[in-house]
Amino acid sequence: MQPTLFETARSEKSEMLGKAVSILTDAGSVLILTHKSPDGDTLGSAFALCRALKKLGKQVSVICSDPFPKKYYYLHEGIESMQFEPELLVACDIASINLFGDRLKEYENSVGLCIDHHPSNTKYAEFTLLEPSAAATCEIMADVIDLLDVEFDSDIANCIYTGVATDTGCFRYSNTSPKTLRTAANMIEKGARAAFINKMIFETKSRGRLEMERLALENLEYHFNGRAALIVLTRSMNEETGIDESEMEGIPAITACIEGVEVGITIKEKDTDVYKLSLRTNGQLNASDICTRFGGGGHAAAAGCQIEGKIEDVKAAILESVSDAFSVRDKLFSVKQKGAQKV
Repeated sequence: MQPTLFETARSEKSEMLGKAVSILTDAGSVLILTHKSPDGDTLGSAFALCRALKKLGKQVSVICSDPFPKKYYYLHEGIESMQFEPELLVACDIASINLFGDRLKEYENSVGLCIDHHPSNTKYAEFTLLEPSAAATCEIMADVIDLLDVEFDSDIANCIYTGVATDTGCFRYSNTSPKTLRTAANMIEKGARAAFINKMIFETKSRGRLEMERLALENLEYHFNGRAALIVLTRSMNEETGIDESEMEGIPAITACIEGVEVGITIKEKDTDVYKLSLRTNGQLNASDICTRFGGGGHAAAAGCQIEGKIEDVKAAILESVSDAFSVRDKLFSVKQKGAQKV
């Protein structure tokens, strides 16, 4: 009897996991890379793997181009930075070398293993363990650590829980699957401090962060009859509020929370005439497809890119791309409606 598509896919996934585990097992020293402007998933997956490999007696260290955000201190608590010549470089939750940042540029062509869940992954590593259906890289990492035959302790569980919680908006986003919830539940059983982590990530804000949200809402714009909302964050706002990049996480979601808005656009000034864009959609439009036009990518509901130019031109460019996406979607909807009427 021929195997079903499901059985074939499961077999291929098992083979890919086995290959990744074999690569990790064979290395005596591992340097783990995280993406610039680190979030809970890149740090959670990296330090979960770091802690697991340390249990196997390996030399391991985690590095990033940017400082680790203070709110994630518990992920790396007790982990000392080590200096050594690594046998293996592992990238966690990094879809493209564009996300390495200045400090990690020297490693762009030397990554032996990438573990990621972004459909836009550019396959820059020698071997890529990619699972686009996973809500977070930490969801994949839980399977990797399980196959490494390492016992989950509360520290590893905290790391995994943090990643799946942050990338699902505390399990509110459409990427949350039954497996995601099972992974989270399993981590809680292993000792993850879910209430503490949820409080730290989703309910604790500095005064500067609240002031940034106020400034962002003051320049809120609506486009396409309210179907798109756009905010611009300038460097002067950062200076006024005194917050750093680590406290900006979650701001792009503000526009997507507005009733009737299908696309939330956040434009953040990074340098003179250099802007980082973050898009959030309600699932009707593909944010990754829109950002791909500018060399970016991500997921269907959340993606990003970088555009250079004057702010007026940057806004015009992204709005034109969103307009095209609306036009394509509306035409497809119209065709489906006509087809349904004929039936």
